[in-house]
Amino acid sequence: MTHSNESAENYLEAILVLSQRLPVVRSIDIANYLNFSKPSVSVAMKNLRSKEYIEVSDAGFITLTDAGKEIADTIYERHTFLSQWLISLGVDEQIAVDDACRLEHQISPESFAAIKAYVNGK
Repeated sequence: MTHSNESAENYLEAILVLSQRLPVVRSIDIANYLNFSKPSVSVAMKNLRSKEYIEVSDAGFITLTDAGKEIADTIYERHTFLSQWLISLGVDEQIAVDDACRLEHQISPESFAAIKAYVNGK
């Protein structure tokens, strides 16, 4: 995924997080979680479905495909790791989470791997 797909990555990450908390994920759950309008989420879900990142059941339940889950897992790992790292450096938690949200989409896989290895002492 390219940087222009930051929005799609945020939606996929939201679906991943919600799927860990809820028995089923629906558009309204995503809208509430991201504080977006239902029509905006609907358009995004149509886009993600066309790219085969999600599947939507007849009942409106949203699940990640393997391709969608791979992207969501990557973004979520970056978000979690970067947030925790910044907090450990003394950054205010809310600022750390906000900054991690921006960084997770922009950082290259090589740079993220290098930071992770450095932080983990390898």
